[in-house]
Amino acid sequence: MMRRAVAWVGAALLLAPATAGAATRYDVTTARTAFGIPHIKAKDFPSLGYGYAYALAQDNACIVAESYVTVNGERARYFGSDKSYPIRGNGSNANNLNSDFFYQRIKDRGTIERLLAVPAPIGPKKEIKDAVVGYVAGWNAWLRDVGGTDGVPDPTCRGEEWVRPITTMDVYRRFYSLSILASAGVAIDGIANAKPLLGGTEPDAIAAARAVAPGELDRRLGGLGSNAYAIGKDGSQDGRGLLYGNPHFPWQGPERFYQAHLTVPGKADVMGGSLLGVPIVLIGSTKGMAWSHTVSTARRFVPYQLTLVPGSPTSYIEDGQVKRMKAEKVTVKVTGPDGSLRSRTRTLYSSEHGSIFTQILGLPLFPWNVVTAYALHDGNEENFGRLFNHFFDMNQAQTVSDVEAILKKYQGIPWVNTIAADTAGNAYYADIGNVPNIPRSKYTECQTALGLVTDQLQRLPVLDGSRGSCKPGSDPDAVVPGILGRGNLPSLRRTDHVSNMNDSYWLSNPKQPLEGFSRIIGDERTARSLRTRLGIKQLEQRLDGTDGLPGKGFTLANLMTVGLSNRVYSGEIWRDDLVRGCSSAACEVLRAWDLRNDLDSKGAILWQRFVTRLTGLLPIPLPAPASPFSGAFSADDAVNTPAGLNVLNPTVQTSLLQAVSDMQGAGLPLDATPRQGQTVTRRGEQIPIHGGPGGSGIFNVITPTWNPKKGYTEVVHGSSYMQAVHLKRGCPDIRTFVTYGESANPASVHSSDQTKEFSAKRWVKPPFCAADLEKDRAAVRSTTADRGATVVTVAEARGTARPRITVIRPGGKAARVVIRVRGAKTARTIVRRGSRVVFSPRVGKGTYRVDVTVGGRNIAVAAKQR
Repeated sequence: MMRRAVAWVGAALLLAPATAGAATRYDVTTARTAFGIPHIKAKDFPSLGYGYAYALAQDNACIVAESYVTVNGERARYFGSDKSYPIRGNGSNANNLNSDFFYQRIKDRGTIERLLAVPAPIGPKKEIKDAVVGYVAGWNAWLRDVGGTDGVPDPTCRGEEWVRPITTMDVYRRFYSLSILASAGVAIDGIANAKPLLGGTEPDAIAAARAVAPGELDRRLGGLGSNAYAIGKDGSQDGRGLLYGNPHFPWQGPERFYQAHLTVPGKADVMGGSLLGVPIVLIGSTKGMAWSHTVSTARRFVPYQLTLVPGSPTSYIEDGQVKRMKAEKVTVKVTGPDGSLRSRTRTLYSSEHGSIFTQILGLPLFPWNVVTAYALHDGNEENFGRLFNHFFDMNQAQTVSDVEAILKKYQGIPWVNTIAADTAGNAYYADIGNVPNIPRSKYTECQTALGLVTDQLQRLPVLDGSRGSCKPGSDPDAVVPGILGRGNLPSLRRTDHVSNMNDSYWLSNPKQPLEGFSRIIGDERTARSLRTRLGIKQLEQRLDGTDGLPGKGFTLANLMTVGLSNRVYSGEIWRDDLVRGCSSAACEVLRAWDLRNDLDSKGAILWQRFVTRLTGLLPIPLPAPASPFSGAFSADDAVNTPAGLNVLNPTVQTSLLQAVSDMQGAGLPLDATPRQGQTVTRRGEQIPIHGGPGGSGIFNVITPTWNPKKGYTEVVHGSSYMQAVHLKRGCPDIRTFVTYGESANPASVHSSDQTKEFSAKRWVKPPFCAADLEKDRAAVRSTTADRGATVVTVAEARGTARPRITVIRPGGKAARVVIRVRGAKTARTIVRRGSRVVFSPRVGKGTYRVDVTVGGRNIAVAAKQR
């Protein structure tokens, strides 16, 4: 422990000039309201980054610190070269050693340094860079304040040497990993482990592709998903906009959301969720506009098939010319069995099309043999500054028109749709972002034989790399070369509603289908998922007043009710066909089931097991002899078709029998409810969870893991940061959940408190406007003035009249410290000497001022006893 502590102090001193120089000045106040939600008010963007990082580290230090290990290519050093880790944000797994080679090559290339040097608007804005500098200072200040790694409150990583001070490059590398999450990030093993297979039988790529179940690629990508509604003035009861955002993201790991309220007076005031380590709100609300995102169907990567030169597996032919692959030797550090560090070197290859790879999401579809190799074109490889500039501007946007202008200015969105509403009652959908420029003509003309199969089964093209004309093109209205222009990307503005539930743009509003776009963005006039169909029906039935709720149109209250209604659309269209003429105990249970996945819905678990067995929760196929549907799909009635259960399909009855067996094996009665059979355990307490798998046609997606002996005992991903926003004049009315809580620290109350609220459907109401925050009795405030050589923090009192004033000398050098407290019926002065001085004077109600003098320099902090 002492060696680690000494190492930490040394690292902190080395970093001090970069993060706490003479010009350092951070001023920030953080108010923690109910459920630990931080409201961070800062003097400027560097101070905002500082406050965000400090709050984030308090709640999620271990997960974030591990993410810095990952993006620095150090997993094999700290966690073992033979182990793997889940990348829950994209449904993949990566071997630690492969991951290190993948990320180390990015470092060796200087990719991020090069992208940082590009001027804005293509490169990141100065304000973003300033915020990152502040973020680094805030993270390192927190680590210093807890006493280094040995003082980390979370037992998960306490004492681990990989919990360390960070640099700006750590933060930027984390940013970059999120940019490529749905492109190269899904092929880490396939890129880092690619080598030619010389000799033996050549793998038949087409046969391998045909052996993969239809839709398997999207099923494995199922860790990413979402629902979103934007309600316009013709869909709301008061003519104001409403938004419902419901991302389906992992409940564990670095792709969790963290809710925060970020304010720089006169420049930004935004509340919402961000992925861990990103000090910008990614989904949220300003005073006049709210937005959410859903994972887009657009492919952000394109495989290219290379024709190799006979006898030279690292050379390929393009337009009759021989080109050599680029071979890059990459070296990483690995901890050996004896604990010593060893170097491991591997050669990674790339072509002009991108990295050579052999598999994606664990599917070995792209063998590298003596004839053929495959390269992955990553459409997001250069999308860095535009991405974060987009979100920086979104944090200040006030109208749907602002949102549209930002989308078109940067085209920086990497893998999601945008859904937004504003106070004026506009509703907006767009998939305007960074999509490889593969128009419809090129998508067809450049397909290879393998591509025809993968496109049919997985909607994944494989294009001909031997023709230069098949490379991504350029549109005159595109922000950068190689991506589709704004005019070739779908968007829709309406005054009733728009929505997306992870199918393509086609039915963003069924009254105005979007058609004529490249297949690389999505499909058109094809069957929608059960979740999409339910999502649209909920909208239509609310507007018609046919859903059993009072009145017509949306209010904030009924929007929240609809979003958590837990209707099961597969049950609505299949249950009656299944139980008709059936008298078994299982059928009797299902006949009485209320067709919902609420906590006390008897029979809900049985139905969930039945649908899981029947479909495997793959995207529902079109009617065929093996289809679960009895009716046909009609593109002219896509919301209601296909329908009916194909009871003549023998797998239907087999699936019901298997479901009954599952229930018996888990010791659950056939009429078990989610309260009995779908739970998570947090802080020793079992918490029941409503909702269920999207493949079953449930809007409130919860993807649980099945324990054959206990039932559903954990949630993999699903409803995460949820928001329902009424954009009324003056101050938006916001309701939220962070379903797994703000903290991943298992010892923290905030690792389970909101899970209980979500279980009970008790929406959290965080204050947004300053007056509401001021009146919030639950708020606990802390104000910090960091001047590099001296840091002053005033933690306002709660339930006591004694605030805690802390003065720290980060360099460890003792000094004479004078603390004066004036105001609120208080006049106190103390003089102490030390490198850490704490003073808790008694103060009366009202505002007061703390002046700290060290070495002739004064630091003033204003505070208030409430």
